[in-house]
Amino acid sequence: MFDGAGHRRGSRTVRALARGLAVLTAASALAVIGPGTGAAQAAAPCPGRLAKSAPFTTGELRVYQNGGQVCAVTVARNPGARRAMKVSLQPRGGRAVVDEGRFTRQAGPVTVQSRGRCVRASGTVAGVSRSTGWILC
Repeated sequence: MFDGAGHRRGSRTVRALARGLAVLTAASALAVIGPGTGAAQAAAPCPGRLAKSAPFTTGELRVYQNGGQVCAVTVARNPGARRAMKVSLQPRGGRAVVDEGRFTRQAGPVTVQSRGRCVRASGTVAGVSRSTGWILC
């Protein structure tokens, strides 16, 4: 069956249904697997277990321990605009490892080998600081 223009009658309807099905399939796939960036944001910035969390008004200092390795980050409470941030991690008797600059979300991670020694960490976001003192001894 053809219409007056020589096209099959109903072919437009079939094409419209096929396009609708393709859009519906793509939308369903996004709903099931998500946009792809959420999983990366949810991942911890350091390997190991969270050993210490020190919140302060503009952010949070987080220290992680993984065997003889210790890692620290400073995370802004309200990510977005660039601001001065810093994280420092020092094993007792050793030099501090520092990450400092203008960041939108976090300073770090910085990592040291603790080798059974105590460590201390400090973090700063927009001029407000927090320190742990000697920990993980």
